[in-house]
Amino acid sequence: MTGERNAAVEFGRRVDAPYWSGLAEGELRIQRCTSCRKWTWPADWRCPGCGSYDLGWEAVEAVGTVFSRIRTHYPFVPAYADLVPYDNVLVELPQAGGARLIGLLTGGGARIGDRVRGTFVAASERTAGLPVLTWTKES
Repeated sequence: MTGERNAAVEFGRRVDAPYWSGLAEGELRIQRCTSCRKWTWPADWRCPGCGSYDLGWEAVEAVGTVFSRIRTHYPFVPAYADLVPYDNVLVELPQAGGARLIGLLTGGGARIGDRVRGTFVAASERTAGLPVLTWTKES
């Protein structure tokens, strides 16, 4: 449903546009309700906690804990075929109410429970013209 809703809207007016513009500026932004202060991810037009439409975006440190991971052996995205096999991680952000983001693990070696740090990667042809956040295990 979110994909259909966003497909009909120009990119800059999507509900998650502040997330993408934050990545482009080297900042991780997560949506938060200004009424009840609940963190909301994925982004939505209305707070799932209190129903308010008063949602804002707050910058958080791109550091979290690996909640889950998966190794990809099939090149689902042609631009990443040269990386196969690669690991995707689901990273929990305790400083954002436990919001979880998925991303490419670079450098390998991270296990569930390990602390990882995000790296902002500029938009490129490989990333379909969007900035991305990759994750690396902290030593």
